Amino acid sequence: MNGMKSKLTTIWIFAMLNYLYCDLLGLLDPNLLKQYLAGTANGIEISQTFLLGSAVLMEIPIAMVLLSRLLGYRANRWANIVAGATMTVVQIGSLFLGTPTLYYVFFSVIEMAATVSIVWIAWKWASDERAVSMAPKVAVSH
Repeated sequence: MNGMKSKLTTIWIFAMLNYLYCDLLGLLDPNLLKQYLAGTANGIEISQTFLLGSAVLMEIPIAMVLLSRLLGYRANRWANIVAGATMTVVQIGSLFLGTPTLYYVFFSVIEMAATVSIVWIAWKWASDERAVSMAPKVAVSH
């Protein structure tokens, strides 16, 4: 189980680094920077509510780094499935806000591949666990 926990944690860290660097590039993009300075992001007003929503959304992958290491099998599996699916759907939806830049599409594809792989790995984890638990027990003699 520890191998699976490490794998999921590593993919969450990979996804987060991609989210962060894409956001950093957005701050360097002159067109987006003008929008940010004017108080909007792709036509959405940057308000305290918007920033809180963004913080809550980004807390999902941040929390999953920790939760993937600490939760037991069943809770871990479902937390990764739900969080991975949520982040995938959000990322898909973000592509329809305004006109995405080429670097944003590039990072989005990578981020979606990461979160879809998290869902797939967590989903498959159940069948692996069942296979192990259903395997015949072999007596070990000393």
